[in-house]
Amino acid sequence: TFFCFHSDIYFFNICLEDCLSSLWKHILHVSDAVDIFLWSDTFQLVSVKLTKAAGQDLEAKELSVVLDGVDASPKCIAFGREVYSLLGFFISVGCWLVGRFFLSNELYTKSGNNQFACIACHPTEDCIATGHADGKIRLWRNFYHKKDYTFSTLHWHHDTVMDLAFSMEGTSLLSGGVESVLVLWHNESNCQKDFLPRLGSAIEYISMSSDGTLCCTLHTDNRITIINSNLRFSKSIQGLIKSRDVKTGLVVDPRTKALVLNGEPGHLQFYCLQSDQQLFSLDIVQRQYIHQAGLNQADLVKVAFSAQGKWLATVEEREEVTDPELQLKLWLYDEETQSFKLNTRINMPHEDHITDMCFREMDELEDDSLILVTAGRDCVFKVWVMVEDTDPEGSVSWSCDFVGSYHNYQATNCCFSEDGSLLAVSFEETVTVWDSITWDLKCTFCHPPGKIRNICFGRLTCSKYLIGATDYGFLCCWNLLSCALEWSAHLNVLVLQPDPLSEHIAAVSWLSKESSLFVFKPNEPRPIYIQRNLCKEKIQLAAFVPRDEPETIVSEKYHWLRRSQLFFLTDTQELMTLSTKSLEERLTPSSKQLAVEESLPVTPFSLLLGKHRRQQSHEDIDLGKQVHNKHKQDSPAVKELLHTPAHVLPSASFLCPIFINSLLISKENKSAEEVADEVEMESEKTEDDSDEERGVTEMEQEDTSAMELLGEMTRKLSKSQEKELRKIRKMDYSWISAF
Repeated sequence: TFFCFHSDIYFFNICLEDCLSSLWKHILHVSDAVDIFLWSDTFQLVSVKLTKAAGQDLEAKELSVVLDGVDASPKCIAFGREVYSLLGFFISVGCWLVGRFFLSNELYTKSGNNQFACIACHPTEDCIATGHADGKIRLWRNFYHKKDYTFSTLHWHHDTVMDLAFSMEGTSLLSGGVESVLVLWHNESNCQKDFLPRLGSAIEYISMSSDGTLCCTLHTDNRITIINSNLRFSKSIQGLIKSRDVKTGLVVDPRTKALVLNGEPGHLQFYCLQSDQQLFSLDIVQRQYIHQAGLNQADLVKVAFSAQGKWLATVEEREEVTDPELQLKLWLYDEETQSFKLNTRINMPHEDHITDMCFREMDELEDDSLILVTAGRDCVFKVWVMVEDTDPEGSVSWSCDFVGSYHNYQATNCCFSEDGSLLAVSFEETVTVWDSITWDLKCTFCHPPGKIRNICFGRLTCSKYLIGATDYGFLCCWNLLSCALEWSAHLNVLVLQPDPLSEHIAAVSWLSKESSLFVFKPNEPRPIYIQRNLCKEKIQLAAFVPRDEPETIVSEKYHWLRRSQLFFLTDTQELMTLSTKSLEERLTPSSKQLAVEESLPVTPFSLLLGKHRRQQSHEDIDLGKQVHNKHKQDSPAVKELLHTPAHVLPSASFLCPIFINSLLISKENKSAEEVADEVEMESEKTEDDSDEERGVTEMEQEDTSAMELLGEMTRKLSKSQEKELRKIRKMDYSWISAF
């Protein structure tokens, strides 16, 4: 199966539940003259006449507009047995409009909102099925006669029918909606229908395989479900779950280094960034979610891990008109089940919504130093500690140990210093610093106007600094030793994220409808990295994910990414990252690189070969060489040709010229300096060979003592050594001036 995302097409193996390949350039191959129907940006249905051509690029000369005002959704147009239909409700044959059909206003007032939502054409009969916002399905017939058309009604869905699909023979009809239930209608009858419930989330698209044995559903949470023809669940392809709203932020699990955020309603998803798969989902709310608009249901809003990942704290709340319902839960990781188990449940930990929370863990080996701090809109922050229960099992639970406040202001953010000795809590426009042992107020910082939006402590050599961003567009750095403002910058910072393994801090700003990235150290007000126009979407969340091993980065510009990788989440829930790899490495799918590496047998020779390759790569980096493969074997085009399944490739006659051209070496591209270097290398090689021959003859004739060689003779460099010295002289050592 395959699906499209932006300008990419992804191919999945439904048996292995894995992505086989992806195409980042859509190629249209035409065998004969055909008519192509396209949606334009102005919401028009356009017919384009394409003719057969040998090249890849075709020029469309014959273009005609079939209909204006077409919806941009692909589910609003369907192709049938000599007919294609569009929502509106229009019927067309070829490029001739047959008729327009509407539901009367009287029917609208009696049955509710009968607005068209989706459409499907019968594969063998002149029948069209339409789904409506009132949950009904209407089957239209005899539409060639404008006044004598008829329709029948099927009804089970309580909300909008989101998509429809006929079976290959046309004997059954599939429908789906927000109920997360796939309905199979037999013989177009209300009495004969089967159900496949509990599919996880609303069904957005339905597709049938060409042989009719499998059905594929795409859900609103970014899940693909493969279903057998007998309505039995077969496979599920799940990456990052798309939630309605990511309220928990982007959190990194210290154990698995997985990205943790909102998943299914009331669940916490653990997403593996390397494999693009969900590790597991943790049910936090532990209540059945009802898919109905207007219901106020409990949702997960805050998440925090301890430093070693042993403890997990979650906050769930439900919006009510009078008083909100809050629950603070503490989860302990169980080594036997390899999952988290609920340890403590605290009802109404605050009188109003919890705005932030964080753990303190000073001693990694002892749980006595473990502290949880929560900040709330009830103008207080609370300190929670572990206490031993009185039961004979000797288990522990959590209780409140201290409550702090500042001038009855709302507490908005909280964080601990690296050593855990200080706690910073922001109260609207003021940042307060507390001693985490005695809970005495040490100092306060303020930079009006504007409330504090984000705060964080510096790390390692910059641990004496406290960084804060205001909603009025200021980024401030305070010195904790002098209790004074070190520097400030006028910058509208939405996200402030420190790297847990270095002194670097990433700040994402939003200005002129574009997001920009600034990376800096607190002791230096000038950023070390700036990336303007990072994306057009507004970045809401960010997280540094530690690498398994520090990455070797040649460019000094990206040295701050050596130990951690930075990820962003936009307001459209697109997950992005900054990459230090080249364009070709990024375009080549990582799954293919892993497949090539894993295919090598683990033998002494393969281990020796791998060690030799690693040493050779390090030598190339040290000497500043750029290895150039003459045959371009690492070209993404060649790799795609070798790894793409044969049934999705175009004809061999079309690919052969492209493949041959990719193997040719253009002599015109060589500069005069490169040609001179090649001639010089050849002459030096000849001289080196002659030097070696003369050296053998001289060694036989030499009769000089070691003292005479050291005292009287001066060592003369060979041609190869002189060549290495010339290369060293050409290297750029300007980077030393930075030290």
